[in-house]
Amino acid sequence: MVTQSEAMREAIGLAERVAATAANVLVTGESGVGKDAIASFIHRRSSRAAQSFVKIDCATLPGHLLEAELFGYERGAFTGASEAKPGRLEAAHRGTLVLDEIAYLPTDAQAKLLRVIEHREFERLGGRRTIKVDARLIALTNVDLPDAVARRAFREDLFYRLNVMHISVPPLRSRKEDLPKLARSFLHAYAAKHGRPVTAIAPAALKVLQEYQFPGNVRELANTIERAVIVATGKRLEEGDLPEPIRDSVRLQERHYHPGTLAEIEAAYVNEVLASTRGNKAEAARILGISRKNLYERLARQK
Repeated sequence: MVTQSEAMREAIGLAERVAATAANVLVTGESGVGKDAIASFIHRRSSRAAQSFVKIDCATLPGHLLEAELFGYERGAFTGASEAKPGRLEAAHRGTLVLDEIAYLPTDAQAKLLRVIEHREFERLGGRRTIKVDARLIALTNVDLPDAVARRAFREDLFYRLNVMHISVPPLRSRKEDLPKLARSFLHAYAAKHGRPVTAIAPAALKVLQEYQFPGNVRELANTIERAVIVATGKRLEEGDLPEPIRDSVRLQERHYHPGTLAEIEAAYVNEVLASTRGNKAEAARILGISRKNLYERLARQK
């Protein structure tokens, strides 16, 4: 975990302390801040490290398919269920189950998950046999869950069961002191991955990176460095190797123009990624690290 930020050190410290326990964990933060990395860190530092680390994205599957994937199903449970299949919960037995985008979990599945937390048992879809399970739950979200509870979009009792330990991961723009080490770490990783001779970042390029707001957070930084490593022609990553929208955004700030609200900057980044994929929303969602449903919602807010 690369950090010099006090806020990030606090988050990592909480993760390290909770790792030694069996407590459920709620990790919150904007898209791309590194919630997955915190979940992985907790698992690796726990007594369950040698067991399964299983993840399910609650935003990518329709409700009935999500329940089948999470709890498993018996033969004949629904059309197409030609044989029994264990779910992610069973796969995570004695290990860790990460529930990404937990706010998108359907109401029925929320009730079943609450039973798992309280009694450590469940039945597969279409099944009668009660299955005991011992899995540590880590829930990730960029949604304001207390607000979702107030709107009755998320169960209050489930929220409190998941919120035994809350870890808030700060956005990259509030911990810019971490950026140089993160950027160099990504540089070395992607240079090795793509077989490129790039070994350093020019001061001018680093200055641009430090002044940019990164609405896509650490994930956007990683994508930016990977692209720059690929297009770089020398052994050093230069300012001109960085994406033009990033350089333009920094120039606007230097001219004392208002760079736009966070929502405007985020919308510009989403549109930039969409343009780079030639309108392929599935690929754009993958690059952005969000679900297609989340992408459609963000695009709808721009109208």
